[in-house]
Amino acid sequence: MSATEQRLAALPAFLTAPATAKVLAALPGSRAVGGAVRDASAGLPVADVDVAAPLPPEEIIARLSAAGCEVFETGLAHGTVTAVWEHQPIEVTALRRDVLTDGRHAEVAWTTDWREDAARRDFTINAMSLGADGVLHDYFGGRADLAQGLVRFVGDPATRLAEDYLRLLRFFRFHARYGRGAPDAAALQAIRAAIPGLEQLSVERIWMEIKRILMVAEPVPALRLMAELGVLPAILPEIAAPDIECVARLVALGAPAEPLLRLAALGGAALGLTARLKFSLAEARALRCLQDTAIPDATIDAAGLRRWRAQHATVALETQDAVLWLADTRDGTVPLRAALRATLHAEAAPVFPLQGRDLLAAGAAPGPALGALLARVEAFWIAEGCVADRAACLAEARRLMACQI
Repeated sequence: MSATEQRLAALPAFLTAPATAKVLAALPGSRAVGGAVRDASAGLPVADVDVAAPLPPEEIIARLSAAGCEVFETGLAHGTVTAVWEHQPIEVTALRRDVLTDGRHAEVAWTTDWREDAARRDFTINAMSLGADGVLHDYFGGRADLAQGLVRFVGDPATRLAEDYLRLLRFFRFHARYGRGAPDAAALQAIRAAIPGLEQLSVERIWMEIKRILMVAEPVPALRLMAELGVLPAILPEIAAPDIECVARLVALGAPAEPLLRLAALGGAALGLTARLKFSLAEARALRCLQDTAIPDATIDAAGLRRWRAQHATVALETQDAVLWLADTRDGTVPLRAALRATLHAEAAPVFPLQGRDLLAAGAAPGPALGALLARVEAFWIAEGCVADRAACLAEARRLMACQI
Protein backbone atom coordinates (compact mmCIF):
# COMPACT_ATOMS: atom_id res chain seq x y z
CA MET A 1 0.00 0.00 0.00
CA SER A 2 1.45 3.37 -1.03
CA ALA A 3 2.01 6.42 1.17
CA THR A 4 -1.21 7.94 -0.17
CA GLU A 5 -3.33 4.92 0.81
CA GLN A 6 -4.73 3.93 4.20
CA ARG A 7 -7.03 1.05 5.05
CA LEU A 8 -9.81 2.18 7.35
CA ALA A 9 -10.37 0.17 10.52
CA ALA A 10 -14.11 -0.02 9.78
CA LEU A 11 -16.16 0.66 6.67
CA PRO A 12 -18.35 3.77 6.93
CA ALA A 13 -22.04 2.89 6.90
CA PHE A 14 -22.72 4.82 3.68
CA LEU A 15 -20.26 2.61 1.80
CA THR A 16 -22.27 -0.55 2.41
CA ALA A 17 -25.69 1.03 1.89
CA PRO A 18 -27.59 -0.79 -0.88
CA ALA A 19 -27.46 1.98 -3.50
CA THR A 20 -23.78 2.81 -2.96
CA ALA A 21 -22.78 -0.86 -2.91
CA LYS A 22 -24.79 -1.50 -6.09
CA VAL A 23 -23.15 1.35 -7.99
CA LEU A 24 -19.61 0.51 -6.84
CA ALA A 25 -20.10 -3.14 -7.79
CA ALA A 26 -21.37 -2.19 -11.25
CA LEU A 27 -18.36 0.03 -12.05
CA PRO A 28 -14.96 -1.69 -11.78
CA GLY A 29 -12.38 0.43 -10.00
CA SER A 30 -14.92 3.07 -8.88
CA ARG A 31 -14.71 4.88 -5.54
CA ALA A 32 -16.79 7.15 -3.36
CA VAL A 33 -15.52 10.73 -3.54
CA GLY A 34 -16.05 14.23 -2.19
CA GLY A 35 -18.27 15.21 0.69
CA ALA A 36 -19.29 11.71 1.79
CA VAL A 37 -15.66 10.67 2.23
CA ARG A 38 -14.77 13.96 3.94
CA ASP A 39 -17.68 13.86 6.39
CA ALA A 40 -17.26 10.17 7.20
CA SER A 41 -13.58 10.84 7.91
CA ALA A 42 -14.60 13.70 10.22
CA GLY A 43 -17.14 11.55 12.03
CA LEU A 44 -20.04 13.61 10.71
CA PRO A 45 -23.33 12.39 9.21
CA VAL A 46 -23.19 11.72 5.50
CA ALA A 47 -25.90 13.17 3.31
CA ASP A 48 -25.39 12.71 -0.43
CA VAL A 49 -23.01 10.14 -1.87
CA ASP A 50 -20.98 10.79 -5.02
CA VAL A 51 -19.02 8.16 -6.94
CA ALA A 52 -16.26 8.53 -9.54
CA ALA A 53 -15.18 5.87 -12.00
CA PRO A 54 -12.15 5.47 -14.31
CA LEU A 55 -14.49 4.86 -17.25
CA PRO A 56 -15.88 7.07 -20.03
CA PRO A 57 -19.47 8.28 -19.53
CA GLU A 58 -21.00 6.00 -22.15
CA GLU A 59 -19.53 2.92 -20.46
CA ILE A 60 -20.70 4.14 -17.06
CA ILE A 61 -24.23 4.45 -18.42
CA ALA A 62 -24.11 1.01 -20.06
CA ARG A 63 -22.78 -0.75 -16.95
CA LEU A 64 -25.22 0.94 -14.57
CA SER A 65 -28.16 0.15 -16.85
CA ALA A 66 -27.04 -3.48 -17.18
CA ALA A 67 -26.93 -3.70 -13.38
CA GLY A 68 -30.57 -2.63 -13.20
CA CYS A 69 -30.12 0.98 -12.12
CA GLU A 70 -32.19 3.80 -13.55
CA VAL A 71 -29.79 6.27 -15.15
CA PHE A 72 -30.40 9.96 -15.79
CA GLU A 73 -28.01 12.10 -17.85
CA THR A 74 -27.89 15.01 -15.40
CA GLY A 75 -24.57 16.51 -16.49
CA LEU A 76 -23.27 14.48 -19.37
CA ALA A 77 -21.12 17.28 -20.79
CA HIS A 78 -19.08 17.05 -17.59
CA GLY A 79 -19.24 13.28 -17.43
CA THR A 80 -21.93 13.12 -14.76
CA VAL A 81 -25.00 10.90 -14.55
CA THR A 82 -27.34 10.05 -11.70
CA ALA A 83 -27.95 6.39 -10.90
CA VAL A 84 -31.04 5.47 -8.90
CA TRP A 85 -31.34 2.18 -7.02
CA GLU A 86 -34.20 1.49 -4.61
CA HIS A 87 -35.23 5.17 -4.84
CA GLN A 88 -31.79 6.32 -3.70
CA PRO A 89 -29.89 8.62 -6.14
CA ILE A 90 -26.12 8.38 -6.49
CA GLU A 91 -24.26 10.91 -8.64
CA VAL A 92 -21.60 9.22 -10.75
CA THR A 93 -18.88 11.08 -12.66
CA ALA A 94 -16.13 9.93 -14.98
CA LEU A 95 -12.59 10.80 -13.88
CA ARG A 96 -11.63 14.10 -15.49
CA ARG A 97 -8.78 16.42 -16.23
CA ASP A 98 -9.15 20.07 -17.13
CA VAL A 99 -8.36 21.01 -20.70
CA LEU A 100 -9.38 24.67 -20.47
CA THR A 101 -10.70 26.88 -17.65
CA ASP A 102 -11.81 30.52 -17.68
CA GLY A 103 -12.70 31.23 -14.07
CA ARG A 104 -16.31 30.12 -14.51
CA HIS A 105 -16.47 27.01 -16.70
CA ALA A 106 -14.13 24.13 -17.46
CA GLU A 107 -13.63 22.09 -20.60
CA VAL A 108 -12.74 18.58 -19.51
CA ALA A 109 -11.41 15.32 -20.93
CA TRP A 110 -11.81 11.84 -19.47
CA THR A 111 -8.92 10.13 -17.74
CA THR A 112 -8.18 6.95 -15.81
CA ASP A 113 -5.68 8.66 -13.50
CA TRP A 114 -7.11 9.12 -10.01
CA ARG A 115 -4.42 11.53 -8.91
CA GLU A 116 -5.02 13.69 -11.98
CA ASP A 117 -8.73 13.83 -11.14
CA ALA A 118 -8.01 14.66 -7.49
CA ALA A 119 -5.59 17.42 -8.51
CA ARG A 120 -8.39 19.40 -10.19
CA ARG A 121 -10.50 19.52 -7.02
CA ASP A 122 -10.65 22.60 -4.81
CA PHE A 123 -9.49 21.62 -1.31
CA THR A 124 -7.43 18.76 0.05
CA ILE A 125 -10.29 17.67 2.30
CA ASN A 126 -12.49 17.27 -0.79
CA ALA A 127 -9.88 15.40 -2.85
CA MET A 128 -9.98 12.07 -1.01
CA SER A 129 -11.59 8.92 -2.43
CA LEU A 130 -12.65 5.67 -0.81
CA GLY A 131 -12.88 2.26 -2.45
CA ALA A 132 -15.38 -0.46 -1.62
CA ASP A 133 -12.46 -2.35 -0.06
CA GLY A 134 -12.13 0.32 2.64
CA VAL A 135 -8.90 1.81 1.29
CA LEU A 136 -8.77 5.61 1.58
CA HIS A 137 -6.80 7.30 -1.20
CA ASP A 138 -5.44 10.66 -0.08
CA TYR A 139 -3.02 12.23 -2.56
CA PHE A 140 -2.72 15.68 -0.98
CA GLY A 141 -2.92 15.21 2.78
CA GLY A 142 -6.63 15.87 3.16
CA ARG A 143 -7.11 13.56 6.13
CA ALA A 144 -4.37 15.29 8.13
CA ASP A 145 -5.77 18.71 7.19
CA LEU A 146 -9.22 17.61 8.30
CA ALA A 147 -7.87 16.46 11.66
CA GLN A 148 -6.01 19.74 12.05
CA GLY A 149 -8.98 21.87 11.03
CA LEU A 150 -7.11 23.33 8.06
CA VAL A 151 -8.85 24.19 4.80
CA ARG A 152 -6.11 24.17 2.18
CA PHE A 153 -6.30 24.43 -1.60
CA VAL A 154 -4.99 21.53 -3.65
CA GLY A 155 -1.68 22.73 -5.08
CA ASP A 156 -1.27 26.43 -5.81
CA PRO A 157 -4.19 28.47 -4.39
CA ALA A 158 -3.99 31.15 -7.09
CA THR A 159 -4.23 28.51 -9.81
CA ARG A 160 -7.23 26.82 -8.19
CA LEU A 161 -9.00 30.17 -7.83
CA ALA A 162 -8.30 31.21 -11.42
CA GLU A 163 -9.91 27.96 -12.58
CA ASP A 164 -13.18 28.82 -10.83
CA TYR A 165 -13.59 31.97 -8.75
CA LEU A 166 -16.54 30.48 -6.90
CA ARG A 167 -13.90 28.57 -4.93
CA LEU A 168 -13.10 31.87 -3.23
CA LEU A 169 -16.51 31.81 -1.52
CA ARG A 170 -16.44 28.05 -1.01
CA PHE A 171 -13.27 28.50 1.04
CA PHE A 172 -15.18 30.49 3.67
CA ARG A 173 -18.03 27.98 3.78
CA PHE A 174 -15.65 25.08 4.37
CA HIS A 175 -13.52 27.08 6.80
CA ALA A 176 -16.67 27.93 8.76
CA ARG A 177 -17.67 24.29 8.97
CA TYR A 178 -14.34 22.46 9.29
CA GLY A 179 -11.74 25.08 10.15
CA ARG A 180 -10.12 25.48 13.54
CA GLY A 181 -7.49 27.99 14.49
CA ALA A 182 -5.74 30.30 12.05
CA PRO A 183 -6.73 29.90 8.38
CA ASP A 184 -4.18 28.92 5.77
CA ALA A 185 -1.99 31.98 5.07
CA ALA A 186 -1.32 31.05 1.44
CA ALA A 187 -5.04 30.72 0.82
CA LEU A 188 -5.79 34.15 2.30
CA GLN A 189 -3.10 35.82 0.21
CA ALA A 190 -4.45 34.28 -2.98
CA ILE A 191 -8.05 35.11 -2.05
CA ARG A 192 -7.29 38.77 -1.48
CA ALA A 193 -5.68 38.99 -4.93
CA ALA A 194 -8.53 37.05 -6.59
CA ILE A 195 -11.45 39.19 -5.38
CA PRO A 196 -11.83 41.02 -8.75
CA GLY A 197 -12.45 37.62 -10.34
CA LEU A 198 -15.78 37.38 -8.54
CA GLU A 199 -17.16 39.76 -11.18
CA GLN A 200 -17.00 36.87 -13.66
CA LEU A 201 -19.51 34.83 -11.69
CA SER A 202 -23.26 34.95 -12.15
CA VAL A 203 -25.18 36.53 -9.30
CA GLU A 204 -27.18 33.31 -8.94
CA ARG A 205 -24.01 31.35 -8.12
CA ILE A 206 -22.86 34.06 -5.70
CA TRP A 207 -26.20 34.18 -3.88
CA MET A 208 -26.30 30.39 -3.59
CA GLU A 209 -22.87 30.38 -1.95
CA ILE A 210 -23.77 33.30 0.34
CA LYS A 211 -26.78 31.29 1.51
CA ARG A 212 -24.62 28.27 2.20
CA ILE A 213 -22.19 30.34 4.25
CA LEU A 214 -25.04 31.87 6.25
CA MET A 215 -26.51 28.42 6.90
CA VAL A 216 -23.38 27.12 8.63
CA ALA A 217 -23.92 26.54 12.36
CA GLU A 218 -21.36 29.21 13.33
CA PRO A 219 -20.79 31.66 10.43
CA VAL A 220 -19.48 34.62 12.46
CA PRO A 221 -15.69 33.96 12.29
CA ALA A 222 -15.94 33.40 8.55
CA LEU A 223 -17.99 36.58 8.09
CA ARG A 224 -15.43 38.57 10.08
CA LEU A 225 -12.62 37.15 7.95
CA MET A 226 -14.56 37.97 4.77
CA ALA A 227 -15.02 41.54 5.96
CA GLU A 228 -11.33 41.87 6.87
CA LEU A 229 -10.16 40.62 3.46
CA GLY A 230 -12.63 42.75 1.50
CA VAL A 231 -14.75 39.85 0.28
CA LEU A 232 -17.95 40.91 2.06
CA PRO A 233 -18.11 44.39 0.49
CA ALA A 234 -17.35 42.81 -2.90
CA ILE A 235 -20.33 40.43 -2.78
CA LEU A 236 -22.71 42.59 -0.70
CA PRO A 237 -21.81 46.16 -1.71
CA GLU A 238 -25.28 47.40 -0.76
CA ILE A 239 -24.59 46.72 2.93
CA ALA A 240 -22.27 49.57 3.83
CA ALA A 241 -21.67 48.50 7.44
CA PRO A 242 -22.45 44.79 7.96
CA ASP A 243 -23.68 44.16 11.50
CA ILE A 244 -21.78 40.96 12.18
CA GLU A 245 -22.35 41.33 15.91
CA CYS A 246 -26.10 41.08 15.35
CA VAL A 247 -25.53 37.75 13.59
CA ALA A 248 -23.38 36.70 16.56
CA ARG A 249 -26.27 37.47 18.92
CA LEU A 250 -28.61 35.39 16.76
CA VAL A 251 -26.24 32.44 17.06
CA ALA A 252 -25.85 32.95 20.82
CA LEU A 253 -29.63 33.03 21.27
CA GLY A 254 -30.01 29.74 19.43
CA ALA A 255 -31.99 31.14 16.52
CA PRO A 256 -32.49 28.92 13.45
CA ALA A 257 -29.65 28.94 10.93
CA GLU A 258 -31.88 30.56 8.31
CA PRO A 259 -29.94 32.49 5.65
CA LEU A 260 -32.54 35.25 5.18
CA LEU A 261 -32.80 35.81 8.93
CA ARG A 262 -29.02 36.14 9.18
CA LEU A 263 -28.86 38.34 6.09
CA ALA A 264 -31.46 40.64 7.64
CA ALA A 265 -29.39 40.77 10.83
CA LEU A 266 -26.34 41.62 8.74
CA GLY A 267 -28.20 44.56 7.26
CA GLY A 268 -29.83 43.10 4.20
CA ALA A 269 -32.47 45.79 3.71
CA ALA A 270 -30.16 47.79 1.48
CA LEU A 271 -31.88 49.16 -1.60
CA GLY A 272 -31.24 47.08 -4.72
CA LEU A 273 -29.77 43.99 -3.03
CA THR A 274 -32.67 41.65 -3.74
CA ALA A 275 -32.88 42.78 -7.37
CA ARG A 276 -29.14 42.48 -8.02
CA LEU A 277 -28.90 39.01 -6.51
CA LYS A 278 -32.10 37.96 -8.33
CA PHE A 279 -33.96 36.76 -5.26
CA SER A 280 -37.04 34.67 -5.83
CA LEU A 281 -40.32 36.45 -5.10
CA ALA A 282 -40.65 34.45 -1.87
CA GLU A 283 -37.13 35.38 -0.75
CA ALA A 284 -37.63 39.07 -1.54
CA ARG A 285 -40.98 39.13 0.29
CA ALA A 286 -39.50 37.39 3.35
CA LEU A 287 -36.50 39.72 3.56
CA ARG A 288 -38.70 42.78 3.12
CA CYS A 289 -40.93 41.53 5.94
CA LEU A 290 -37.93 40.95 8.21
CA GLN A 291 -36.78 44.52 7.75
CA ASP A 292 -40.08 46.41 7.49
CA THR A 293 -42.54 44.60 9.76
CA ALA A 294 -43.58 46.32 12.97
CA ILE A 295 -42.11 44.13 15.69
CA PRO A 296 -44.43 43.11 18.53
CA ASP A 297 -43.29 44.06 22.00
CA ALA A 298 -42.11 41.17 24.14
CA THR A 299 -44.94 41.82 26.60
CA ILE A 300 -47.73 41.72 24.02
CA ASP A 301 -50.81 39.76 25.14
CA ALA A 302 -52.55 36.92 23.29
CA ALA A 303 -55.02 39.24 21.56
CA GLY A 304 -52.21 41.52 20.50
CA LEU A 305 -50.28 38.60 19.02
CA ARG A 306 -53.36 37.48 17.10
CA ARG A 307 -53.77 41.02 15.75
CA TRP A 308 -50.13 41.11 14.71
CA ARG A 309 -50.42 37.75 12.92
CA ALA A 310 -53.60 38.84 11.14
CA GLN A 311 -51.93 42.03 9.94
CA HIS A 312 -49.15 39.88 8.43
CA ALA A 313 -51.29 36.99 7.22
CA THR A 314 -49.56 36.90 3.83
CA VAL A 315 -46.21 36.14 5.50
CA ALA A 316 -45.16 32.53 6.09
CA LEU A 317 -45.06 31.20 9.64
CA GLU A 318 -41.28 30.73 9.38
CA THR A 319 -40.86 34.41 8.51
CA GLN A 320 -43.09 35.54 11.37
CA ASP A 321 -40.94 33.38 13.66
CA ALA A 322 -37.80 34.97 12.21
CA VAL A 323 -39.16 38.47 12.87
CA LEU A 324 -39.43 37.61 16.55
CA TRP A 325 -35.88 36.23 16.63
CA LEU A 326 -34.54 39.35 14.96
CA ALA A 327 -36.38 41.51 17.48
CA ASP A 328 -34.75 39.61 20.33
CA THR A 329 -31.25 40.18 18.95
CA ARG A 330 -31.90 43.90 18.74
CA ASP A 331 -33.25 44.03 22.29
CA GLY A 332 -30.30 42.25 23.87
CA THR A 333 -28.99 38.79 24.62
CA VAL A 334 -32.08 37.21 26.23
CA PRO A 335 -34.79 35.47 24.14
CA LEU A 336 -37.59 37.65 25.47
CA ARG A 337 -40.09 36.44 22.87
CA ALA A 338 -39.71 32.70 23.49
CA ALA A 339 -43.28 32.44 24.77
CA LEU A 340 -44.58 34.33 21.72
CA ARG A 341 -42.73 31.95 19.41
CA ALA A 342 -44.18 28.97 21.28
CA THR A 343 -47.68 30.38 20.84
CA LEU A 344 -46.97 31.10 17.20
CA HIS A 345 -46.25 27.43 16.54
CA ALA A 346 -48.86 25.99 18.89
CA GLU A 347 -51.89 27.96 17.71
CA ALA A 348 -53.36 28.15 14.23
CA ALA A 349 -53.14 31.53 12.56
CA PRO A 350 -56.37 33.59 12.82
CA VAL A 351 -58.36 33.61 9.58
CA PHE A 352 -60.75 36.43 8.68
CA PRO A 353 -64.12 34.68 8.28
CA LEU A 354 -65.60 36.77 5.44
CA GLN A 355 -65.03 37.09 1.72
CA GLY A 356 -66.43 39.49 -0.85
CA ARG A 357 -69.17 37.07 -1.89
CA ASP A 358 -70.47 37.01 1.69
CA LEU A 359 -70.98 40.78 1.56
CA LEU A 360 -72.68 40.54 -1.83
CA ALA A 361 -75.07 37.95 -0.39
CA ALA A 362 -75.74 40.33 2.50
CA GLY A 363 -76.83 43.05 0.07
CA ALA A 364 -73.60 44.98 -0.59
CA ALA A 365 -73.29 46.55 -4.04
CA PRO A 366 -70.55 45.22 -6.34
CA GLY A 367 -67.72 47.50 -7.37
CA PRO A 368 -64.80 49.33 -5.76
CA ALA A 369 -66.81 50.10 -2.63
CA LEU A 370 -67.09 46.37 -1.91
CA GLY A 371 -63.36 46.05 -1.29
CA ALA A 372 -63.35 49.10 0.96
CA LEU A 373 -66.25 47.66 2.98
CA LEU A 374 -64.50 44.30 3.34
CA ALA A 375 -61.34 46.09 4.55
CA ARG A 376 -63.35 48.03 7.18
CA VAL A 377 -64.95 44.84 8.48
CA GLU A 378 -61.55 43.15 8.63
CA ALA A 379 -60.19 46.14 10.57
CA PHE A 380 -63.05 45.67 13.04
CA TRP A 381 -62.22 41.96 13.33
CA ILE A 382 -58.54 42.71 14.00
CA ALA A 383 -59.36 45.43 16.52
CA GLU A 384 -61.54 42.96 18.41
CA GLY A 385 -58.59 40.56 18.73
CA CYS A 386 -59.47 38.36 15.71
CA VAL A 387 -62.08 36.42 17.67
CA ALA A 388 -65.31 37.75 16.11
CA ASP A 389 -66.99 34.95 14.17
CA ARG A 390 -68.73 35.06 10.79
CA ALA A 391 -72.06 36.15 12.25
CA ALA A 392 -70.48 39.00 14.22
CA CYS A 393 -68.55 40.19 11.17
CA LEU A 394 -71.69 40.10 9.01
CA ALA A 395 -73.52 42.10 11.65
CA GLU A 396 -70.75 44.72 11.55
CA ALA A 397 -70.96 44.77 7.74
CA ARG A 398 -74.71 45.38 7.85
CA ARG A 399 -74.20 48.15 10.41
CA LEU A 400 -71.65 49.85 8.15
CA MET A 401 -73.91 49.48 5.10
CA ALA A 402 -76.82 50.99 7.06
CA CYS A 403 -74.66 53.97 8.01
CA GLN A 404 -73.99 54.58 4.33
CA ILE A 405 -77.64 54.76 3.34
